[in-house]
Order: sequence, then C-alpha cells, then structure tokens
Amino acid sequence: MNAKTLIPLALFAVLVGFLAVGLRLDPHEVPSPLVNKPAPAFKITQLEQADAQFSPDDLKGKVWVLNVWASWCVACRQEHPVLMAFARAKIVPLIGLDYKDQRKEAMGVLKRAGNPYDLTAFDGDGRVGIDYGVYGVPESYVIDKAGVIRYKHIGPITEDALQQTIIPLINELKKS
Repeated sequence: MNAKTLIPLALFAVLVGFLAVGLRLDPHEVPSPLVNKPAPAFKITQLEQADAQFSPDDLKGKVWVLNVWASWCVACRQEHPVLMAFARAKIVPLIGLDYKDQRKEAMGVLKRAGNPYDLTAFDGDGRVGIDYGVYGVPESYVIDKAGVIRYKHIGPITEDALQQTIIPLINELKKS
C-alpha cells in the first residue's frame, strides 16, 4: 500500500473510533458548568401569589432542591409522583421553578396532581432558566447552605436517582 491509500484509511479509522466512543456516552450526563459554583441570583414572583417574591437568598443557610418544571412537560408528569413522595419526607425544602409557562395552566396542574413544592417561583419568560443553563425540563439542582449548586439532574428524577444519588448528597451537605 502506498501513502495515498493509508492516509484516508487512517482518517477513517480515527473517525470510527470517535463515533464508537460517542455512542457509549449518556446524553443525560452532560456536565453542567454551574456545578460547584454559586447558584445564579434572581428575584421573581411566586406562582400562586403573584404579589409575593422569591429569591435563592431566602434559603441561605439551608440545603434545598430547585426543580424546573412546566405544565406542558410530559416528562414532568412522569417524575411528579416521585417528587410528591420526596416532599412528604420533608428532607429539605423543594422549590419549583415553573418555566416558560402560563400561570393558570401551571396552577391547574398542581391542583389536579398535587403540589409537592414548598413554594413555586414563576419564570414565565424563561430568563431564570436560561441563567441556570436549562435546556429542557425537568431539571433539578441540589443547592447547599452557602447557595452553591452541588448537583444537577437532567430529566425526570427517578426513585433510584433519588435514593442512590440525591438524598445521600443532601444528607452529606446537611452535615457541613
């Protein structure tokens, strides 16, 4: 074989190698640049009390979970029973962020399906979600006592993810 044949063959082999590695990656494990950085600050209205505000500063000194959801989100319905059980356990405050939604529709979903949230912030235009790097709902963030994001979960929270990753992390963070 001459060099003219070997170069394309070598490039093809490298391309196949990259493809093989890429196919084994989990798209739900996209690293967030915000993990281990302060949670973006915001102050927006609450879903059910449009005259009341919420800010992450309200929870400084507490470990908490921010769950980004929407009434139009099918996957959010899938995780809803898991969030309801988590909320009943009262491990940490569970804050909802209603993302790019209509207030009336969101309140209707919570009325029909139950409300797992201690409080829901209303992000109708999606600006807060953009600051948090949300590219699809649901997404959840575990935030420590100092207001630092320690974990980001992409997609619906499953019972396994809750028991094996999220709750153990919360328990660790509560100790510090």
